[in-house]
Amino acid sequence: MTVAVTGASGQLGRLVVEELLRAGVTPVAIVRDPEKVADLAARGVDVRPADYDDAAALDRALSGVDRVLLISGTEFGARVTQHTNVIRAAERAGVELLAYTSIPKADQNSMILAQEHRGTEAALAESTVPHVLLRNGWYWENYLGGLAHAIESGVLHGAAGAGRVAGASRADYAAAAAAVLTTDGHAGAVYELGGDERLTYAELAQVISEAAGKQVRYEDLSEAQYAAVLEGAGLPGPYAAALADSDTGIVAGLLDVDSGDLQKLIGRSSTPAAEVFRAALA
Repeated sequence: MTVAVTGASGQLGRLVVEELLRAGVTPVAIVRDPEKVADLAARGVDVRPADYDDAAALDRALSGVDRVLLISGTEFGARVTQHTNVIRAAERAGVELLAYTSIPKADQNSMILAQEHRGTEAALAESTVPHVLLRNGWYWENYLGGLAHAIESGVLHGAAGAGRVAGASRADYAAAAAAVLTTDGHAGAVYELGGDERLTYAELAQVISEAAGKQVRYEDLSEAQYAAVLEGAGLPGPYAAALADSDTGIVAGLLDVDSGDLQKLIGRSSTPAAEVFRAALA
């Protein structure tokens, strides 16, 4: 069985490759720049260059592949077209299973970040390739970018109110993807993936406090206020708006996942937020 991982040079992709290697599967790593994964090639990983915009390169990359993980791209606004290119290449290659990293409740999720996931899921529904949806919840690592500022200032800003986030570590989601790629019976499945901890931002601030050994409190803002804070911290306006909108989605319960799917796939509890934060601070 040949298993391919797209975006294998990225943070999630590398972790999935490592999980597959631990499972005894030597994967195909599909990347834009092979030099970024020279270390994987040195370990025997089959590295194939391809860009989501290059149909011919995707055909070459998926040649002989049985199963593929399509990790969602990062070019917002272009992702549905790019993902569809991979789906079409998978159809031409006769791939037996395509797993896609989506977002919780994508078919009904009103968040800005969900729109292209919903479009990709629609493209998969219309395709002939058997597929499985990995609707990954929030990564605790999503909060690392603002961790130092929160600790230094003593304030975690957000617009999530009393909404809850069922987060997990990036490694947890990678383990789930690897499990799906290396076992049978997943075609047609929709996995809503979220961690054991379902934290409000006030509780998240307390976890940060304990990890840092310094008190951090949560300050709840309006969506517009929070977007302004993010933009003031240097984020591009559209991205700041999307993140603030995601907090509004948290208020609506869109990232509060209690399905247990993640735990069933990985065979254990998810990684606590405190562990992720302590590792980052170390």
